Amino acid sequence: METTRQNKIARLIQKDLASIFQAQTRQTKNLLVSVSVVRVSPDLSVAKAYLSIFPSAKAQEVLQSINDHAAQIRYELGGLERHQLRIIPELKFFLDDSLDYVEHIDELLKPRTDSPSGTAEEEAGDASEEEKE
Repeated sequence: METTRQNKIARLIQKDLASIFQAQTRQTKNLLVSVSVVRVSPDLSVAKAYLSIFPSAKAQEVLQSINDHAAQIRYELGGLERHQLRIIPELKFFLDDSLDYVEHIDELLKPRTDSPSGTAEEEAGDASEEEKE
């Protein structure tokens, strides 16, 4: 269970990371990086940021680049939060694939239109009418 202080710091880091990524992605076209969730450790020394990257085909490549530049991002974050936090937490970035998971579940739940006569419900209705006759 997270404390109120952890939640406040997580929201602050999430907001500032979002502005940093927004400024960086303006330079690259057709790329969107959003910060889904930030979780801060109880001792406030480590912050895990879960990123949602669009398009998802480039997600691993972009995440690797972000992890390579984590020290620079932490420095920029320190400039934004220097009056709120004494120590800027170490940043760890992870891929948030929850949107891809939701999309996959939606695809699985869509009704299949493989039968030429219609859906399975129509076929079940036709079978029950034949039994009545």
